[in-house]
Amino acid sequence: MSALQLLWVPVLLCLTHAWFCNGACVEVDSDTEAVLGQGFKLGCISCKMRGEVPASATVDWWFMAKGESEFTHIYSYADLTGYIMDDRFDERLAWNGSKKTEDVQDGSIYILNVTFNDTGTYRCFFDRTLVFPNYEYRTNATKFISINVVGKATRGMASILSEIMMYVSIIGLQLWLLVEMVYCYRKIAAAGEEALRESEAEYLAITSESKDNCAGVTVAE
Repeated sequence: MSALQLLWVPVLLCLTHAWFCNGACVEVDSDTEAVLGQGFKLGCISCKMRGEVPASATVDWWFMAKGESEFTHIYSYADLTGYIMDDRFDERLAWNGSKKTEDVQDGSIYILNVTFNDTGTYRCFFDRTLVFPNYEYRTNATKFISINVVGKATRGMASILSEIMMYVSIIGLQLWLLVEMVYCYRKIAAAGEEALRESEAEYLAITSESKDNCAGVTVAE
């Protein structure tokens, strides 16, 4: 197994745990930097705490532009259908969350043709109803995302540090593997030498015993 493959082992274990224990739902923070003229995903995930319980949810998005003091309702998703509520986003918002289910856990949306006017704070609101055998329980969750629109894509410090740590981990794993290989080689070599010494000792013992046996034998003429 290569060092890069070893690096992915904990990630795969984490994803496997998320799949079986949390209904394949993992809450991940949204990106916060959008590029002018390009598309941008506003991520918003709210996982159910009781994955085995049937549920339905609606999602509403609100927006407060930079310099404003109040949120405006811009998008609503209910009954498998999305509705744009603000003219500023007319034909520029698309649903990018859970598909073909009313049990929505991913409420992400996608902004087309980003403009500088899209800079500001977005509020994602989940309204969920859990359906138990004898009653229904209503719960909600709210997430805030601050978006900055730039003219050109830039790499954040977190991204740079993450890449540096990845390479450091790969180099560290390679050195560890090299040390393990040297250790195993020495151990195998030592075991081989010990086996040779034991074989030689056994051979000498057998030879000595054979000579002793032969010494007491008289050959008749």
